[in-house]
Amino acid sequence: MRLSLKNLAPVALSLLSLTCAAGAASIESRATTCNGHAELCDRSFGNITFVGSHDSYAIGTNNLATNQDVSITQQLNDGIRMLQVQAHNLSGTIQLCHTSCALYNGGTLQSYLTTVKTWMDANPNDVLSLLIVNSDDLPPTAYDTVFKAAGLDTLSYAPSFSALTASQWPTLGTLISSGKRILTFMDGFADFTTVPYIIDEFTNIWETAFDVTDPTFDCNVNRSKGDTSTSMYLINHFLDQIILGQPAPYPAMANVTNGVSGPGSLGQQVQTCAATYGRNPNFMLVDFYEYGGGSVFEVAATANGVTYSPTTPIASPSSGGSSSTSTSHSTSGAIVDFGLTSGHLTASLSVVAGIVMGAWSLV
Repeated sequence: MRLSLKNLAPVALSLLSLTCAAGAASIESRATTCNGHAELCDRSFGNITFVGSHDSYAIGTNNLATNQDVSITQQLNDGIRMLQVQAHNLSGTIQLCHTSCALYNGGTLQSYLTTVKTWMDANPNDVLSLLIVNSDDLPPTAYDTVFKAAGLDTLSYAPSFSALTASQWPTLGTLISSGKRILTFMDGFADFTTVPYIIDEFTNIWETAFDVTDPTFDCNVNRSKGDTSTSMYLINHFLDQIILGQPAPYPAMANVTNGVSGPGSLGQQVQTCAATYGRNPNFMLVDFYEYGGGSVFEVAATANGVTYSPTTPIASPSSGGSSSTSTSHSTSGAIVDFGLTSGHLTASLSVVAGIVMGAWSLV
């Protein structure tokens, strides 16, 4: 059978049309805005600085066991892009508790992740990290069940290897285009062979010290199982105070601690660590992030080489003191009065009960 050029022409045109259509679809599906900035789309996940919410679920006011005072949805709306949680086994259910579920119970992990899933569905151009403190050494399969129930397993990124250097992570644009926009790290008992999307934290991220009461905030390696010269790193930038002999959150200093510059500020620690290691921290965990009127996000934007210009003001602080919502981010702000109220006394008694029940940990 002989094919003439006349017969081949329509076939060639059809193939060309299909190729162009496929190329157009590929171009159209590529993310052009990533975590609010076009400039971040082509940047590796391991070359971006994210603001994280320390004990993000521990929400409340006038309570020594809380580290945040606005909802998870509000935290995400304002720009938090790492949510840290402390998970406990309470009668077979994974609960988000602070040290002990008798001291502070923030509800089930499934309910928490369902809230996260709702936000992720409404914000398809954002990448989010979760950091799980696996307090009771549960197997990753237990978390996998909860992730599947909340529908987050399908959004979760699974790396090709159990440990990656900072430069080996995909770009934000790739993560968004692939639909794998959740990166979950766990501090202990992660198992790449059983649940690959629950990533071992300390082979991929090293941390500075936590429960810090010295506002100088050094940049020394505190916890790691990997090569600290090539892995991502996280700074714990939340200042504690000592109450009843134990470290507790210090919201009265939050405006200073979260500041862009000055002694004890987030901005100062980032500059110190960047000078020490030749690269910015990847994650910055903070308490009461909204103190400073967005200063923590300005620090991140500066580290990322982009401009922090929110379209709406972030949440106003509500932890006892007064600090108005602000879009001015160049100052660290005034110290907020945070006296010992009856609520604090009640919380203090709860702290004592928690100490009696077991070891104290405010990670």
